Parts: sequence; C-alpha cells; structure tokens
Amino acid sequence: MKATAFEFRFRFLIHFVIIVLGFTAPWDRWLHVDSSGPNAHVWGTLAAYVAMLKPGTIGIAAAFNVLLGVGIVCALAAAALRTWGSAYLGANVVKAHTFQGNGVVAAGPYRFVRNPLYLGTMIHVLALALLMPPSGAVFTIVAIVLFQVRLILGEEAFLTAKLGEPYLAYCARVPRLLPALMPRVAASQASAAWGSALLGEIYMWGVAIAFIAVGYRYNAFLITQGVVVSVGVSLVARALIPKTSVTQDGVTAVE
Repeated sequence: MKATAFEFRFRFLIHFVIIVLGFTAPWDRWLHVDSSGPNAHVWGTLAAYVAMLKPGTIGIAAAFNVLLGVGIVCALAAAALRTWGSAYLGANVVKAHTFQGNGVVAAGPYRFVRNPLYLGTMIHVLALALLMPPSGAVFTIVAIVLFQVRLILGEEAFLTAKLGEPYLAYCARVPRLLPALMPRVAASQASAAWGSALLGEIYMWGVAIAFIAVGYRYNAFLITQGVVVSVGVSLVARALIPKTSVTQDGVTAVE
C-alpha cells in the first residue's frame, strides 16, 4: 500500500488532479448525483440541511456563517501547521522530488506528530470540500486521505531502511497522525527558517485569506477563484525559495 518513488515525485501533480476532479465532478454528467444551482456545493447543501434540521432555531444565514467559520478554521490551521513543519524541515526538503532523510527532526511540530505536513494537507482538504459539489467532496477527501497514507508508508519504509534504530525509536514515541498533547521527544537544536517556509506554503495562506476576505459574500465561486489565484502565486513563490536546505541536528522526519 506504500507509495512508489514515481508517486512521490509527482505527488503535487496528483494532489492537483484529485482536487480538480473534486471541483468539476465530471461523473455527475452521467450519474446525476449532485443537485444544480448556485448553492449546489457542500457549503450550501449542509447549510440548508442544518437550517431544516431545527427550523426556527438556526436560520440559513446562521448556518452559512457557522460553516464558513469551520472553513476558515480548517484553512488557517492547515496553513499554520504546514508552515510550522516546513520551517523546521526545510522548504527544499518539503518540495523535493525524491525521498529525503539525513536524520530525524525532533523540533517544532515533529515533537508532537510525525507527519504534520500530511496532516495539514488533510485538514486543508476539509476546507476545500465546502466549495465542491457533494460527490466531488466525498471523492476528494477519500482520495487525498488514501494518497497521504500511501505517501506516509512509503516514507516510513525509506527512513527505516536508511536511518534504522534511531528512526524506529522516534516512531515508537511520536504518533503518526493524531498529535500528542505534550511533546513526546526532547527538542533538538534545529532552528526554524520561517521566511522560506512562508514562501513554500503561500498557497495554503492564500486559500485561508480567500475564505476570510470574500466568505462573507456567501459565494463559493469567489472563494474558488481565490484558490486558483493562490495556486498561481505559489508557483511563482517556489522559484524564490533559497536552494540551500536547513541543517538539522539529530534525527528527522520527511515531509
């Protein structure tokens, strides 16, 4: 079930294709599983359902606002978690085309969870799912989670083979995806490179800003446009990331 080197190399493209399929839901042309109209997305569908669930208690506008709040929280949490992880791992390692692992990173979020970047991506997808048609949202969440698990298993196999006992000891103490409430390993002396981390995760921050900036207009299409713009900005920002990677003390986790 672990990802191949090919899948890892093209993981960003695979993520992109999955998300595009989620937004377009091409299968709906034949299956007709989604409704039509300007609010035929998860945001509008869930808001209508919540409003009907308790009529007179929660209005449609309040339901929209609650779900918008959920989207904003997920988008911000994903951006913050991925930036935190990237700052300690190194933006060049995060964007690398091959499995990396010169040691075990025991700093920042890696003291609480082994895969903060993958966890951040999963949380991010929950925000995007609000903008998708229901069938597209279900497809995207399932496909992204399964792909993240495959990538994690691929990296774990690589790191186990390369680092051996130190990495196994780290895995025994730090949970894979559900963060511990307290640090599980002692902090290393690794320093954070916040500038390159912010550049590397500018797409995530762009999506969060889009939810915050135009969400009040209850228009999923406007937020989706912000997502598209964020993709373009991130491609430009990647060229500005310094080519030197952050030196780590001790052991590391990859992506």
